[in-house]
Amino acid sequence: MKDRPERKKDGVAVDALRMWIRQIAKSKILSHEEEVELAKRIEQGDQEAREKLINSNLRLVVSVALKYKNYGVPLADLIQEGNIGLIKAVEKFDYRKGYKFSTYAIWWIRQAILRA
Repeated sequence: MKDRPERKKDGVAVDALRMWIRQIAKSKILSHEEEVELAKRIEQGDQEAREKLINSNLRLVVSVALKYKNYGVPLADLIQEGNIGLIKAVEKFDYRKGYKFSTYAIWWIRQAILRA
């Protein structure tokens, strides 16, 4: 009888995490031009553009976090730390240097996860 969601020993519902990952997997990957446009809007203080850039790159956080899941830290915690790194990357991204956002962000995400 499985009325309750499957749970890990840390208390996080595995089903909720899976549902969230499935939901972000549906988000559209931005082109470099879209990233630049959002970065310009963010520079002007546009919170909606900031949220869109963050939400469009959550899949990248999960991808990096999955590579570190066997280090003894729960996956949900790795993702949480990676999200903090992603937010930091959005704050510091300089589109004028010509790099794709994901290339820049992966460094911040990895650093945040490794400090978890």
